[in-house]
Amino acid sequence: MKVTDLEIGDMVYAAHNIIDDGSMPNGSEGEILAPAGTRGVITLIGHVEEQPERAVFLVRFEDELLNLSEPIGCWVEDLSVEAIL
Repeated sequence: MKVTDLEIGDMVYAAHNIIDDGSMPNGSEGEILAPAGTRGVITLIGHVEEQPERAVFLVRFEDELLNLSEPIGCWVEDLSVEAIL
């Protein structure tokens, strides 16, 4: 299965460290939002208006206490369907 085949509610993993690019409200640019391998759930799938062919996934990642984060916008290449070891 590929990330592009997934739907809302499906589980994914951060394919690499997901870093705040400065677009997160109340965030700090350069901060790690989800370390590589962190498990998350897709909460919304959309497209960028300027690039309708490019999907963006809103994902809520788990923290160390298994609490879900605020939704984080991720590209297909940011996500994996398999756990990263």
